[in-house]
Amino acid sequence: EVQLVESGGGLVQAGGSLRLSCAASGFTFDDYAIGWFRQGPEKEREGVSYIFSGDGTTYYADSVKGRFTISSDVAKNTVYLQMTNLKPEDTAVYYCAGLLGVVAGAPKGELDYDYWGPGTQVTVSS
Repeated sequence: EVQLVESGGGLVQAGGSLRLSCAASGFTFDDYAIGWFRQGPEKEREGVSYIFSGDGTTYYADSVKGRFTISSDVAKNTVYLQMTNLKPEDTAVYYCAGLLGVVAGAPKGELDYDYWGPGTQVTVSS
């Protein structure tokens, strides 16, 4: 059974940093795409960052570019989202989502992903 579990969320002051982890199990960590999505209060869920295992290509939404970094550790079957210079508008529940058997890059739409973690809350105070 494929499972994704996020961790690392919490409460941080504006300007601070957090590192989210997405631990994957139940599949071999190759030919995959992992996306980080978030849903803030009274907002729709949005894609934040993606990584494609095939060539390590990464993608960032404009709102987080230069502040967030996505990376993967194949040995640990884990994808990370390093978040720096956090802003109150980054407050949201953060989800990681997975898609297996990917050959042509990470898709950007949430409907493209088959597996989802339960989410982790990130709260940034001003």
